[in-house]
Amino acid sequence: MTFSVGIAIVVFLMTMLVIFWRPGGLNEAWPASIGAGIILLTGLVTHKDITDIISKIGGASITIMATIVMAVILESFGFFHWAAARLASMSKGSGYRLYWYIQLLCFLMTLLFNNDGSILITTPILILLLKNLQLKPHQQIPYLLTGALTATASSAPIGVSNIVNLIALKIVHMTLYMHTAMMFIPASLGLLFMSWLMYVMVRKKLPKKLPNSAFDIEHIFFTKNFHPLKGQISVETKRQRTKFMLKILLFVFIMRCSLFVASFLSIPIEFVAVLGSIVLLMWRWYHLRINPIDIVKKTPWHILIFAFSMYVIIYGLHNAGLTTLLLEVCEPIVKQGLFQASFIMGGLVSVLSNFFNNHPALLIGTLTLTEMHLNLITLKTMYLASIIGSDIGSLLLPIGTLASLMWMFILRKNNIKVKWKDYLNISLIVIPLTVFVTLFLLYNWIQIVFS
Repeated sequence: MTFSVGIAIVVFLMTMLVIFWRPGGLNEAWPASIGAGIILLTGLVTHKDITDIISKIGGASITIMATIVMAVILESFGFFHWAAARLASMSKGSGYRLYWYIQLLCFLMTLLFNNDGSILITTPILILLLKNLQLKPHQQIPYLLTGALTATASSAPIGVSNIVNLIALKIVHMTLYMHTAMMFIPASLGLLFMSWLMYVMVRKKLPKKLPNSAFDIEHIFFTKNFHPLKGQISVETKRQRTKFMLKILLFVFIMRCSLFVASFLSIPIEFVAVLGSIVLLMWRWYHLRINPIDIVKKTPWHILIFAFSMYVIIYGLHNAGLTTLLLEVCEPIVKQGLFQASFIMGGLVSVLSNFFNNHPALLIGTLTLTEMHLNLITLKTMYLASIIGSDIGSLLLPIGTLASLMWMFILRKNNIKVKWKDYLNISLIVIPLTVFVTLFLLYNWIQIVFS
C-alpha cells in the first residue's frame, strides 16, 4: 500500500467519524471540505478529475438546491401550519388514521421536493401537530420516526428526489424518465409494504382516539402574520387559504413534471428547476412583500460544499484502487445472473451506507459499476438496486443518510429525544425486509416489462 493510498483511507474514515459525531453541532460540510483539501494535496485527485467532478455534480446540485428553495418558500406562505391543521382535521380524532395521513404527506413531499427538503418540511409540521394535540413523548415518537423513515426512503421512486441519485444518474448516463419508468412501480410498492409493516409494529403505541387540539394552529399563524390591508394574501376563510395552498402545490407539481419532460428532451433539468424556484420566489414577493434576499440566509448552501467535497474524497479512493477491489468481489457474483447481481449490489450499498453514509456508498457503488463493462439492462438494473440500498437500506441506522442526520438535529433543537433503541426497534426489522421485497419487485418488474 502506497503512502497516498493510506492517507486516502485514513482521511475518508476520519471524515465520516466527525460527520457522525458532529462535535458541538458542527456542520457536516466542514469535515468533508477539510478531508477533500487533504486528498487534493496528496495529488490523488488531479485538475482533470476536478473538472469531471464539477460536470457530474454541478447540475444535480443546482437542481436539488432549487427544490430546497421551494421548500423554504412554502414555510413563508404558512404551509406548515396549514398542513398541520389539515392533518388534524382529516384524521377525525383517530390516531390510526393520522398515521396513514402522515405516511401520505411524507411520501408526497419527497416526490414534490426531495428527501432533504421533505425532512425540512414534514418534521416541523409533525412537531407542530403533535405538540398541539398534547400527545405524550412516547406517543409522539412513533409518528415522528415512521414519518422520517418514509420521507427519506421515498426518494427511491424518482431520481430527482435525492442529490446523490442525480449525481449517480449522470455517471451511468441514465435519464430521469427511464429511472422512473423502471423504478417507480416497484419502489412505491416497496414503500407501501414498509408503511404497512411499520404500522403493524407501532399500532399498539398509537392512541386510538386523539385528544382535541389545544388551539387552532392555522388561525393563530395567519392572523398574526398576514394583513390583507398591506397587500398580503387574504386570510378571511380557511377555504380561501386551502385554495391558495393547493394552487402553490399544483405549481410545484407542474414544475416537477417539467423536469421529466426536460430530461426526456435532453434539456438540462437544472434550468427548469431554477426557473420554477424563481417564479415561486416572485409569487411570494407579490403576495407577501417579502424580500427574496431572505432565501440566501435560509437555504442550506452547505449541501453544495458537502456534495463536492465527498465526491473529491470518493474520487481519491477510486483512484487509489478501492473500486478495483470491489470489482474483484462483485464480478464473479454478477456473472451468476441478474437476480443475484441485483441483491448483491443492493445489499453491498446498504451495508456501506450504514457504515459510511449513503452519499459515498452510492458513489463508490456507481463508479464500480461503470468499470464492469456490463450490458445496458444489467447496468441499469444494478444501478437501481444500488439506489434501493442507498435510499432505503441506508436507514438501518440513523446515521446512514444526510436527511436522517438533519432529522435528528431538528428534533434536538425542539427538545425531542428519540433514543437509538427506539429507532432500532423498528429499523432492524423493517429496513432489511423492505430492501428484500423492493429488490425482488424490481427484478420481476424489469423481467416483465423491459426484457
